[in-house]
Amino acid sequence: MADRLYIFDTTLRDGEQVPGCQLNTVEKIEVARALESMGVDIIEAGFPVSSPGDFNSVVEISKAVTWPTICALTRAVPRDIEVAAEALRFAKRGRIHTGIGTSDSHIRYKFNSNRDEIIERAVAAVKYAKKFVEDVQFYAEDAGRTDNEYLARVIEAVIKAGATTVNIPDTTGYCLPDEFGRKIRFLKENVSNIDKAIIATHCHNDLGLATANTVAGIMNGARQAEVTINGIGERAGNTSLEEVAMIMKCHHDLNIETNINTKKIYSISRTVSNLMNMPVQPNKAIVGRNAFAHSSGIHQDGVLKNRESYEIIDPKDVGIDENSIVLTARSGRAALKHRLEVHNVHLEQDALDAVYDKFLKLADSKKDINDDDILMLAGKDRIANARIKLDYLQVSSGVGIKSVASVGLDIAGEKFEAAASGNGPVDASIKAVKQIIHRTMTVKEFLIQAITKGSDDIGKVHMQVEHGGHIYYGFGANTDIVAASIEAYIDAINKFAEQ
Repeated sequence: MADRLYIFDTTLRDGEQVPGCQLNTVEKIEVARALESMGVDIIEAGFPVSSPGDFNSVVEISKAVTWPTICALTRAVPRDIEVAAEALRFAKRGRIHTGIGTSDSHIRYKFNSNRDEIIERAVAAVKYAKKFVEDVQFYAEDAGRTDNEYLARVIEAVIKAGATTVNIPDTTGYCLPDEFGRKIRFLKENVSNIDKAIIATHCHNDLGLATANTVAGIMNGARQAEVTINGIGERAGNTSLEEVAMIMKCHHDLNIETNINTKKIYSISRTVSNLMNMPVQPNKAIVGRNAFAHSSGIHQDGVLKNRESYEIIDPKDVGIDENSIVLTARSGRAALKHRLEVHNVHLEQDALDAVYDKFLKLADSKKDINDDDILMLAGKDRIANARIKLDYLQVSSGVGIKSVASVGLDIAGEKFEAAASGNGPVDASIKAVKQIIHRTMTVKEFLIQAITKGSDDIGKVHMQVEHGGHIYYGFGANTDIVAASIEAYIDAINKFAEQ
């Protein structure tokens, strides 16, 4: 039987400490509910004593979710613990997370104290928290740089005082994986009452080793991983939830399982990214835009023949419909043929060779190639044959006035018109289109890229539109960026309107 790894998500506490990424209470509840639906075991909802907003968020999240444990952070200070207990009063399962720095650097410079006094303060904090809740977690801040023998003394004392989970943070992201793994193993072998508590890891990514250190800790006995969505957090961030979950899923030899529904990963990644205005880097493991994209011809050919040639994860396992074959100058005939066939364009070998020659010339001059490019190269202009086409677009906008757009659409030969106002010309134009197309559609991603240089640039717009729980991609190119945006929006609509 596989061991259980508990997932402790601190997106709403440590993750939210990124400058400019603060969420209001309503947004935090949205994230908390998404974490609950994904199967997160513990949600660290905030640091209640730090602000009225944090206090209120812990209260409201406690009301909003049902089965995850709701955790509130404190220092080893009685007032912190009292406020946390008050904030958790509505939690079905509440946990107080208290602690203190244990490294010699923290003891000397942060607390102007000594080792024995720190143990006394740690024990007192745990005992006080225990008066309010049964579930008490203790963190040994800067445990990564704490002497192992002393750390073992601290952990043994707080477990004796009633701690049910002991958190071993690599606060500065300093440890190497082998070093951090040995630290966890040392505690397992040298703390006499360690069987009475769960060991947790909390690793930072200052040297890019957060996930590696977390996995090393798990392999050596830790059974709770403290993580954030997209690896967000102070400085270089925290351990990524999605990376730990998928490592456990892919490596069956570890015989460790989580409660995470991995098919929810991609959607919650985008939710957090959008709410925090913090884009996910394209090459981010698991959730980056390029995580399942292949531009090399050799890789593309291998993936098309057998996905497992170059992918250890099925994109569907993290909530992505399919891998992306990105067309560039390095792409081969197999990728071009595949992309054409996705749009029901089937070419004989001679015709494919001719189109491929034209494709290579275009690819040398453009950074990447979209579906419209290759369809036009193949003599199949998808826009010209689309069911819904933009007939005309007229926009009025300026400083201090409301933007107004008039839109004409040709839908299967029938003409429709609508006008709307909005927060800018693109918003007004989209609202006008929505008046004609009566479907629930949400723009999830909106990217603008210049194709040429100069004041008369051709702008290319890439748009993701959600409809019926699925994501559809639209593209548009025009010297008028508003027109390119509406073309991209209509392109996405055509893709689900055809279904």
